[in-house]
Amino acid sequence: MEHAPTWLSVLPPVLAIALAIATRQVFVSLFLGIWAGTTILAEGDPLSGLAAAIEACVQVFSDAGNTRVIIFSAMIGALIAITQRAGGVRGFIDAIARRGLVTTPRRAMLLSWLIGLVVFVESSITSLVNGAVCRPLFDKLRVSREKLAYLCDATAAPICVLIPLNAWGAYIAKLLTDEGVEQPVGVLVGAIPFNFYALLTVAFSLVFVVLMRRDFGPMRAAERRVYETGELLRPGAEPVVSTEITAIDAAPGIPHRALNFLLPIAVMVVMMPVGLWITGDGDLLAGSGSTAVLWAVLAATAVAAGLAIVQRILTPRESIDLFFKGFGGLIPLAMLMVFAFAIGAVTKQLGTGTYVAQVASGSLAPALAPALLFLVACFIAFSTGTSWGTFAIMLPIAVPMAAALGVPVELGVGAVLGGGVFGDHCSPISDTTIIASMAAGTDHIDHVNTQLPYALTVAGVSVAAYLVAGALV
Repeated sequence: MEHAPTWLSVLPPVLAIALAIATRQVFVSLFLGIWAGTTILAEGDPLSGLAAAIEACVQVFSDAGNTRVIIFSAMIGALIAITQRAGGVRGFIDAIARRGLVTTPRRAMLLSWLIGLVVFVESSITSLVNGAVCRPLFDKLRVSREKLAYLCDATAAPICVLIPLNAWGAYIAKLLTDEGVEQPVGVLVGAIPFNFYALLTVAFSLVFVVLMRRDFGPMRAAERRVYETGELLRPGAEPVVSTEITAIDAAPGIPHRALNFLLPIAVMVVMMPVGLWITGDGDLLAGSGSTAVLWAVLAATAVAAGLAIVQRILTPRESIDLFFKGFGGLIPLAMLMVFAFAIGAVTKQLGTGTYVAQVASGSLAPALAPALLFLVACFIAFSTGTSWGTFAIMLPIAVPMAAALGVPVELGVGAVLGGGVFGDHCSPISDTTIIASMAAGTDHIDHVNTQLPYALTVAGVSVAAYLVAGALV
């Protein structure tokens, strides 16, 4: 049941974000944000609110999609653990070294950017695979883990939203269909050139960050720290990572074969559209994204374990032990995602997105509509930590509004998608941002602080682009 939206609905996510940045305690901050929201829903009774906050975390698992996402996120830990022990990750890194492909910091960053471009299956998988491969290279070449976290994040949601044939495309097309759009795939493809934030983030990360290496703000300080002192983390930093994942060496005395890493990853990438096709009864864009991703990770993990067993690197018992070791290593990530989903559910009950959209909708004019849609979507996504939730709130507003104001629907949709990705990209309570910190092995708030100036810069340019586009239609 949704609460009548008022200004109070904005407080819980704002509280969680402010506390996370101020205290660097993400778990506590997220739960306090949930508690604040349930207390408002309980008409100010903090004890009832506390009971409801705990129940909200439990209820996350009542949604099968949430449960699948949490499971496959933890299962990535099992995949990484097995491929590391089987010498696959080491073999891939050695193959790169033998060919002299990654010998400089710039090339290491370019590899990270390319992995984000190729592994477009799902944003969480993109970041975790990127981190598993590139973290050792970044550490060796003295590139900060904050920079790796940024590249993981900048090539996760921004890439995924630009490629229709994945879970993101299926979800957005379904939302457009629900709004009566006759050719949802055509509109989705037509919106790509107007998704300025995603396009500019991908370009900015490649040209400005990787090729030109022009750092500023906290990122510049992080890069200087690593280069001058070799300190991978800021003194006192608390990396969101587990040694269950990062401290697994290849089994002694085995050949390091890149195939043991590349084949499972290839299987995962291929299985994603196959899963969408099966669950959608032959229609890729009607399939279940969370189911397809879970199947893809399961298949990749099975292939990784099978390769290790066939090559007599691991026994079946050792593979099972590694599976649970890797799975357990990402339990902290799973808990963070539970809290992120719970606060998203509470803000939905409070009507946070609806309230913000209503406040902004009264001042819309045709020329300003795209920029304002983008800004409202940015605020909602940053406050709730979910781009998909933002799409669900804003697309039903953007589609009819574009028709009423004579704005091309592709432009309105592109503005909403770009704004939703902004929040997913850099909000402290976004699961994608949390996973990027985990993948890079860095302090979560350090990741947020170093990438936020970059994200805001791109968002500012995007606003200008939407103002120009709005004036030209």
